[in-house]
Amino acid sequence: MKHGYVKVAAAVPFVRVADCFYNINRIEAMIRQAQEKNVEMLSFPELCITGYTCGDLFMQPYLLHQAEVALCELAERTKDTDVLVFVGMPIRAEERLYNAAIALQSGKILGAIPKTYLPNYREFQEKRWFSSAVELTFSRIRIGDYEVPIGHNLLFKYKDVGVGVEICEDMWTAVTPGTRLALYGAHIIFNLSASNENAGKHDYLRSLVSSLSSQGIMGYVYSSCGYGESSTDLVYTGKAFIAENGVILSEMPRFRYEERLLINDIDVSRIRTERLINSSFKSAASMYATEDMSIIPFSLKEEDGDYDMTRPIDRNPFMPSSANSDERCEEMWDIQVAALTQRMAHLGTKKIVLGVSGGLDSTLALLVAVKTFDQLGLDRKGIIGVTMPGLGTSNRTYNNSKEMLSLLGVTMRDISIAEAALNHLRAIGHDGKTQDLTYENAQARERTQVLMDLAGMEGTFVLGTGDLSELALGWCTFNGDHMSMYSINSSLPKSVIRIMVDYIAREGGYGIELGHVLSDIVATPISPELTTDVAGEITQHTELVIGPYEVHDFFIYHFVYNAFSPKKIFFMAQKAFKGIYTREQLKNWMLIFAKRFFSQQYKRNSMPDGPKVGVVTLSPRGPWRMGSDASSAMWIETIEKF
Repeated sequence: MKHGYVKVAAAVPFVRVADCFYNINRIEAMIRQAQEKNVEMLSFPELCITGYTCGDLFMQPYLLHQAEVALCELAERTKDTDVLVFVGMPIRAEERLYNAAIALQSGKILGAIPKTYLPNYREFQEKRWFSSAVELTFSRIRIGDYEVPIGHNLLFKYKDVGVGVEICEDMWTAVTPGTRLALYGAHIIFNLSASNENAGKHDYLRSLVSSLSSQGIMGYVYSSCGYGESSTDLVYTGKAFIAENGVILSEMPRFRYEERLLINDIDVSRIRTERLINSSFKSAASMYATEDMSIIPFSLKEEDGDYDMTRPIDRNPFMPSSANSDERCEEMWDIQVAALTQRMAHLGTKKIVLGVSGGLDSTLALLVAVKTFDQLGLDRKGIIGVTMPGLGTSNRTYNNSKEMLSLLGVTMRDISIAEAALNHLRAIGHDGKTQDLTYENAQARERTQVLMDLAGMEGTFVLGTGDLSELALGWCTFNGDHMSMYSINSSLPKSVIRIMVDYIAREGGYGIELGHVLSDIVATPISPELTTDVAGEITQHTELVIGPYEVHDFFIYHFVYNAFSPKKIFFMAQKAFKGIYTREQLKNWMLIFAKRFFSQQYKRNSMPDGPKVGVVTLSPRGPWRMGSDASSAMWIETIEKF
């Protein structure tokens, strides 16, 4: 365990129905396989020690006794391992029989969790043999030489990590034991299952696992019976899922005649943070977590070295690999259009003014405006796109912006700000030649003045183009491009805007000619174009100064949305960008991020309205509130030690 990650696994072994010692041989082999792969928690299918399909053999005392002997032997044979293991077997107590999950670790049996909900419909007849956990009248049971807790209120704990168990049908009910255990502090739920195959059932099961992990803000590990179970009437092919907070992290392929182990990492620290933030979860826990829990300690290894990560880390968490990129782009574009439609309706206007630079941000803002006007049936001439070439404007971006405005059929205004900016610089005593911060900011503020005054003349508003990445880093001029009347891109990071413009170039339906222009805009180096060494050429390269936006967007997501520590973010960044950027580069860019994020909060505290489109917004009216004078010292000190 390191950085809050716990390595978990779901195992599907071969079984022989009613052959307990063959079954524990297979289980032991998979425990040892898991140990070699640094798995810390491992679950097997329901009733795996006997087999699920024993039928009336469950009522044979001999089978029950042999199952208990086999369990104790399994515990003894695995005492040199440290994996927390859950296996399934029938347990006899009070002259009742229970379908139970048994927890064991390092040669010790820790507890037994009977199934709560017993299916007795269609092909299932479990009440013929088993009783429910709610029928128990005592809390401890003897298994071999061990006297252990038994019941549905068992919570396994290691420091701040909580683990709970449910069995198959428990997850198919309206109020699941796993969700209830989550309210008591279980961060990971293991489900030992025996779900047979029916056409169409698997997709429903997948959605159920995903939903439960989301509803309980938890990790969920599901393991179901595989080959060896009787196919007299039903078919079991082995399946497993590992999910976290609504996302299926990994899934075991079905229909393979082999033993399988599904391994992944559950981020318990993220789960704990989500629960800390989520006020509704805390309220539900206060209302429903009112029973006594039996806390059973177990152990986890605290990793000293590098954590052996199984789980891939997305380079772009705003556009994860699990998402359909095109669908996500279309959805975000539609959200922006919906937001702009409402803003225009509220203001009662049929016009918009925006600056168009030939860069990514203004291109997306323009395309949002065009789609909005088209959907409202408005003349695109009501979109007033303003090109404002300045002292550092390149031919490439200037020509792309003019061609794009022409192809889209909007109103184009070409207003040079070069002379006005130089006049202003001379008026304040600047030589107009030294290309310093004042030289740059004068141009940015002049552009904003042009747009604001033009909007006043037209009786409408200025549509802002700045993005989330620039706001996070403060990479904008205060009261310059920082300001507008409505900031349509303010919750979209630069890396996502690039993907969206590329998507619209391919799928937007605006024609091949415009598609070529948009593709060139995507390929253009990111630059404010405020200084120049060679006339007409791009001489400023933002990412050479502050670092790649894809890295800063990674930092933004995990710092703001996940509230991860600097150490964890740096660890994840090294995994995500391995072979692309060096450790020292990532450290340097992380220092830049931390320094700028804290020091530039004052710009975010006075930013204009803008819709939340992605999962992160830095609006002072949104989820992120921070004083402008908050100190970055602790973060900087930690990062410098990496």
